[in-house]
Amino acid sequence: KGGSGLEAVTAGVVRTQAGTPAAERLLSLRRALDTLLREHRPDVFVIERLFFNANVRTAMAVGQAAGVALLCAAEAGLETCHYTPLEVKLSVVGVGRASKAQVQAMVAALLRLPQVPRPADAADACALAICHLNRSGLAAAVARAERV
Repeated sequence: KGGSGLEAVTAGVVRTQAGTPAAERLLSLRRALDTLLREHRPDVFVIERLFFNANVRTAMAVGQAAGVALLCAAEAGLETCHYTPLEVKLSVVGVGRASKAQVQAMVAALLRLPQVPRPADAADACALAICHLNRSGLAAAVARAERV
């Protein structure tokens, strides 16, 4: 974030090899995240707050991956912030029931990109970053006002 504008630095996904044992996939994820954190040196680590109501197997796998991501952030000494999908949609689109396509379109517009980041998970990560930038400014202003 520079002034009032936003700029995409990078966006993408970390893929692991399907069929590989879970421990190896998590190690691969950790190595990729460590590399990204060293390369880009972010100020904060933002992650989606997970909610699951159906597939336990998927919930476990995503939870394990989120745990690895949180470990990497902690080891890098980063503040970690969590946002729900509803918070992201409200912050990026202004509507809590916004569709995935609406969120993606707003991400592209706010970042002044010629097209939506691909794959969809990369656009989701950009939306999380935008949400944090929008909400953290407000949170800092409230904290300053409370000190006065």
